[in-house]
Amino acid sequence: MSTQAIQNSIITDLSLAPEGHLKIDWVEAHMPVLNRVRKQFEAEQPFKGLKVSICLHLEAKTAYLAKVVQAGGAEVTITGSNPLSTQDDVCAALVEDGITVFAKYNPDPAEFKQLIVKALETKPDLIIDDGSDFASILHGERPDLLETIRGGAEETTTGIIRLKALEKEGTLKFPMVAVNDAYCKYLFDNRYGTGQSAWDGLIRTTNLVVAGKTVVVVGYGWCGKGVAMRAKGLGAKVVVTEVDAIRAVEAHMDGFDVLPMIEAAKVGDFFITVTGNNSVIRGEHYDVIKDGAILSNAGHFDVEVNKPELAERAVSIRTVRKNIEEYKFEDGRKVYLIAEGRLVNLGAADGHPAEIMDTTFALQALSLKYVNDHYKEIGSAVVNVPYELDEQVARYKLDSLGIQIDTLSEEQKAYLDSWK
Repeated sequence: MSTQAIQNSIITDLSLAPEGHLKIDWVEAHMPVLNRVRKQFEAEQPFKGLKVSICLHLEAKTAYLAKVVQAGGAEVTITGSNPLSTQDDVCAALVEDGITVFAKYNPDPAEFKQLIVKALETKPDLIIDDGSDFASILHGERPDLLETIRGGAEETTTGIIRLKALEKEGTLKFPMVAVNDAYCKYLFDNRYGTGQSAWDGLIRTTNLVVAGKTVVVVGYGWCGKGVAMRAKGLGAKVVVTEVDAIRAVEAHMDGFDVLPMIEAAKVGDFFITVTGNNSVIRGEHYDVIKDGAILSNAGHFDVEVNKPELAERAVSIRTVRKNIEEYKFEDGRKVYLIAEGRLVNLGAADGHPAEIMDTTFALQALSLKYVNDHYKEIGSAVVNVPYELDEQVARYKLDSLGIQIDTLSEEQKAYLDSWK
């Protein structure tokens, strides 16, 4: 047990650690790819003498990623990227394992932000970010903390949008690897992870049937594809809303109805937003929304469902069940907001399955090593995960599943490299 971690950390209750250790042990047993990376890091010590700060949803799978980075020689500090997804018992277990933690479940907004800032005040060499929470503070409010940063890795679509905006205006100060854009991230994590975990949150929170209901999926990127696919599998009728014409055609050809939100609002029973944008469900939609509609968000920030405009129309607001707020309108219609409009899969459940985060967090760990090895030559840019790392993670995954695949012969390679 690390005295330094105990003294420096800000958590709810260290005595919760035993339950947290059990959770971490469970996911470790189901993350063979990350276990393989851990062995590599233990041997190579790629982060020896370096400080790493992590801002992610602080639950068991993230905790194990932190321990893998620690196994690579780093002094690790971690904070939460969402106030409702932090698990206090997991925080306590990490502190016992020598990782400094600045995180609590459901702190007030000011304390939540201050906990993130404290993770940066350790002056890390490398960061792992979610939604660019770290990056936005470093570039906006605390540029004094930029000096030590070599670079980092970003987990989400939202974060990459923000980082590329910084890069476009020429103000990005260090390299970031766009982990979200790697094949082994969006094909599996965004699609199968979000698809399953969003419904896990909705089903366990509402205890309602999905079959026979109309589900409105707002946004048909990889997360939206996964949510729609799982809704269909649960027996729902699926409606997709989109602003991208190509994705709208894709949703249509995948067998889903495509409607503008003003029409979808009238028929939806469940709404799940997955756009990375703000106010995709807003006032004009509330004016026509179906009585009893259940609103949820699976994007990083709680801005996709416009909460102020929802509250403005309500004559009463009450909590009717844990993580469910009822908004009653003057005409008697009621709508229900899940997990305060925050990430439904983490605010109301345990996030993506361990086997899914296995590949994502392996990518995170390897990308962190990559940016540390190459930060000088990369410069201040947003870069993709090298294909070799992406494929390496996929091969590790196949090995863990006992699956073998073919390889090209020299003749086949020559054929593919020739124009004749």
